[in-house]
Amino acid sequence: MTVDKLKMHSPDLSQHNIDAIAELFPTVVIETVDAEGNPRRAVDLDALRQELSDHVVEGPQERYQLDWPGKRAAAFAANAPIAKTLRPVREESVDFDTTKNLFIEGDNLEALKLLQESYLGKVNLIYIDPPYNTGNDFVYEDDLAESSADYLARSGQKSETGDRLVANTEANGRFHSDWLSMMYSRLKLARGLLTDDGVMIVAISDHEHANLRLLLDQVLGSENFIANVTWQGSGKNDARYTAGGVDYMLIYARNERLLRSLDTRWKEPKPGINQVEAVGRRAWEQSGGDPAKATTIFRSGVRAIRADLEPAVFRYDQIDDEGRVFQADNMTSPNPRPNLMYELTHPETGKAVPTPTNGWRYSRETIDELMAQGRVLFGPDETTSPRLKRFLAEQSDRVPYPTFTQARMPGSKKLEDLLGADVFDYPKDTAVLARWIGAITRDNPDAVVLDFFAGSGSTGHAVMEINAADGGHRRYLLVQLDEAVDHPDYGSIADIARERLRRAGAQVKQGGGFLGSDLDVGFRSLRVATTNMADTRTTADDLVQYALTEAVGSVKPGRTDEDLLFQVLLDWGLDLAEPITVEEVAGRRVFSVAEDALIAYLSGEVTDAVVQEIAKRHPLRAVFLDAGFASDAARINAEQIFREVSPETEVRAI
Repeated sequence: MTVDKLKMHSPDLSQHNIDAIAELFPTVVIETVDAEGNPRRAVDLDALRQELSDHVVEGPQERYQLDWPGKRAAAFAANAPIAKTLRPVREESVDFDTTKNLFIEGDNLEALKLLQESYLGKVNLIYIDPPYNTGNDFVYEDDLAESSADYLARSGQKSETGDRLVANTEANGRFHSDWLSMMYSRLKLARGLLTDDGVMIVAISDHEHANLRLLLDQVLGSENFIANVTWQGSGKNDARYTAGGVDYMLIYARNERLLRSLDTRWKEPKPGINQVEAVGRRAWEQSGGDPAKATTIFRSGVRAIRADLEPAVFRYDQIDDEGRVFQADNMTSPNPRPNLMYELTHPETGKAVPTPTNGWRYSRETIDELMAQGRVLFGPDETTSPRLKRFLAEQSDRVPYPTFTQARMPGSKKLEDLLGADVFDYPKDTAVLARWIGAITRDNPDAVVLDFFAGSGSTGHAVMEINAADGGHRRYLLVQLDEAVDHPDYGSIADIARERLRRAGAQVKQGGGFLGSDLDVGFRSLRVATTNMADTRTTADDLVQYALTEAVGSVKPGRTDEDLLFQVLLDWGLDLAEPITVEEVAGRRVFSVAEDALIAYLSGEVTDAVVQEIAKRHPLRAVFLDAGFASDAARINAEQIFREVSPETEVRAI
């Protein structure tokens, strides 16, 4: 066993893709050298093209696809590694030690790269509302024209406050291309984070709707398209052609065939059911238990809220002798059913009820069972066709409709009321988010929900509200750029989002009643930053005597052991929301992650005593600061201790 060093940067996805291709087509993989002369594997694209063709390929072939200037560079930007990390910010967090929610401040392309190993295939639902590209929006300015080595070097040294956004006006000759390039690299990375049964929702307006659908077809596969949801907001009566005000949500599965094989069915509560049931309870109480009187009171009450109800709910217009809201439904078959032509006897007159022309809707056995349950309503005599008593409480769910009408003002008003000021234009509506997140994750209350265009934090707010409503434990993972805003109380959109999450969490917890104590309304705040490791590539001739001791150290000044811990979590691909405890071991400050799944000692000298105590706990992984070993002999001795005491532990140094 040797104490190897962790690589401390995001994975090189181009090499990962080459490895995957090599598994399928080993003959197309060749050896080459990178910019620094190091050997690496590459793919002979002509050979790969031939492997995928059923005829001799002589040159580039025309094919159906979406293309634009900069597409290849965008694909490269998605795959190139970066020397960056995520630094924890405790003072901006809520319940840092226990929460499972994450808020990441920084460029979402960089954040998605950093999350690749920790959350690969672990995100159940992605919802994003990217810039709509109306000509007034900003797009991320990604550097798409560098070699992998240059990109890695620049990413490790670039200013953390450098400009990342540029205006994308319609006068720009690459108006559509720049937007597509921005989206392409991010969607490629996001796809890898989805579980096999995961789902992605992307909100968009008319401006890029057609291009976005073609782009999603390429990234996720046209066969995985599920729906084009249309949201009609408030239109303008003075518009020239149509009232407008329409937005869309394109929904794709990671693997629609798998969803079908799992018999996945999305359901949502029928709008207005809770209000109708509340009216029914009041009517029953006011009537003193009289079904006829209760029905009269109930119908009057429901008419007052009819505008908020869909017709299917409004049809439930009676109350039975047990105070239950029901409708009397037709029992005749809509189509001819010769095998369901039989006689029913009226319970009072003893005479046969006329059999419907098409027969009954249910078999004789089912009808007998329904009659035994008192759910078949006969008329005063045999001349009236019987009806089925269908209870509202049994019809509470429906399949989500792909079109809906809802004003957008409530979303803005909700945020303004929460923060006490108008601080953000066009926030996402938590009611709409909760509707779709709730429907898709109904059978998975522990789902992980990602939004890497987080804005004001509406997705996190919606997740907390859903959990409060159904007792779930869904987790949110939000990413938002530190885009500056002109407001006296907030320096950036990320600041607004964090404050919203704090206040929304407190509000949800307070309103959660008995279940409120079990709600996770915190978030662990992290920030995309340059690597914690110092740049030691300076040559000896460039070093002056006083700086020599500083150059020896591998950690940048000002970085803490907790900063290093999170870089280790990223490099080892561990969940960034795992519980972390700070302990004293042999007189040293040590971190234990997920009950000794990882133990890290990243400050001060690595003594035999601290190594012994850590090894005795038999952690799955242990990591030390390389500079903490006083000598090579100390490092070798640590290896020997683990070999004897805990040989199963994977030991690394940074």
